[in-house]
Amino acid sequence: MRVHFIQHVSFENPGSLLQWAKNMGHQIHITRVFNEEPFPEPDQYDMLIVMGGPMGIYQEKKFKWMTAEKTCIEQAIHAAKKVMGICLGSQLIASVLGAGVYAHVQQEIGWWPIFPSNPHPLSQILPQPLHCFHWHGDTFDLPAHAVSLFHSDACTQQGFIYQNHVLALQFHPEIEMHLLLQMLQHGKHELINAPFVQTEHAIIKQTEKFLPQQYPFLIKLLNMFLKDQFE
Repeated sequence: MRVHFIQHVSFENPGSLLQWAKNMGHQIHITRVFNEEPFPEPDQYDMLIVMGGPMGIYQEKKFKWMTAEKTCIEQAIHAAKKVMGICLGSQLIASVLGAGVYAHVQQEIGWWPIFPSNPHPLSQILPQPLHCFHWHGDTFDLPAHAVSLFHSDACTQQGFIYQNHVLALQFHPEIEMHLLLQMLQHGKHELINAPFVQTEHAIIKQTEKFLPQQYPFLIKLLNMFLKDQFE
């Protein structure tokens, strides 16, 4: 399978998603937006994975590439490709599908549990409880005809599935230690005193406890998502 990643900033790479793709023997291609690389056409990949980033999807005037990226995502969806978005990627997908994306009343940074929102094969594989890594200040409305999969105490929309081939996740299941440390290095200024924002010390300490759960969950999620149809 040909997997194409869209990476927005140098310090938010595909993490363990890259490990999964290599382990599976998939062909890997990456559009590095920060290097002004071109977005792919739908016939160049089988699965499109859109990564995170610190920008907001409503900042198209500041980030000139964003309009073209939304077109790329829209083309992928219309071509019925497998499309997956993480954090900013999930917000871009929600926007392309016509849902509102906006600043949330709570920032959510650190290790917080997620819970299933609706009975669905993808939400039913969620271990209980599962603490996932979060780093976002924006949220989105559920797009029309999408099924909400997960929620957290701070955020109603933590993930959805659309027409069985588009998966959007607000949290970071791809997190691994190097990626986490890079995000901390570049985002320390966001670690404010707030109800759902953990300190750098707390994040690193909890990483030892919760990180081992992430990759097995991610693999189960991907295996289920990539089935031709859900059972």
